[in-house]
Amino acid sequence: MWGHPVSSNTLYLAIEGPIGVGKTTLAERLTARLNARRVLEVVEENPFLADFYTDRDRYAFQTQLFFLMSRFKQQQQLLQPDLFRPNILADYHLLKDRIFARLTLQDQELALYERVYRSLESQILKPDVVIYLHAPLPVLLERIQRRGREFERDFDAGYLSDLARAYQEFFAHYDDTPLLRLDNSELNYADDTPEAHAVVDDILQQLIALAERGRRREPGEASP
Repeated sequence: MWGHPVSSNTLYLAIEGPIGVGKTTLAERLTARLNARRVLEVVEENPFLADFYTDRDRYAFQTQLFFLMSRFKQQQQLLQPDLFRPNILADYHLLKDRIFARLTLQDQELALYERVYRSLESQILKPDVVIYLHAPLPVLLERIQRRGREFERDFDAGYLSDLARAYQEFFAHYDDTPLLRLDNSELNYADDTPEAHAVVDDILQQLIALAERGRRREPGEASP
């Protein structure tokens, strides 16, 4: 279970999904609609990441532990209120760290990681709604190539396929918060057109409705 809930008069949305699915772009669009405090995952600062992509077995534990502590520190900052932008929009959540860890770590490493993770997860904000974006593998690979990060130049399609499958399996059983699933293979919210704005407006209305339903839940009731 996640930790502290946000106040009933604010909205905290967290976007999740595999690499390249379009989380940051959607976060930017929704942030503008909500005048929200935007929280973007810091990826490039991980000093082990480039080595991880060339030798996953050797560098998985260092990479994952650095990400966990970095993400936790950033999530802790959300506990500090912003009176001018009380809404929060994040392009990741701490739960993603566990998905990656279960995919990349060996048994003993994973057991140690889980002990650290469980000690941290109750100390962060609980989203009103988590958005799960998914798309077919060719779409993910094309988007990764398009954004042109140096350490992703020769991205392993097999690893990405395994990651997308891990996300699918995780969210098939997820019920900690209200969840909005979106097939992002053809959703166009990146362009500055009336059609793209309408897509964002529709997503936002769905999110608000889910958040309200979640707040009306009885204790112990399953998330919508």
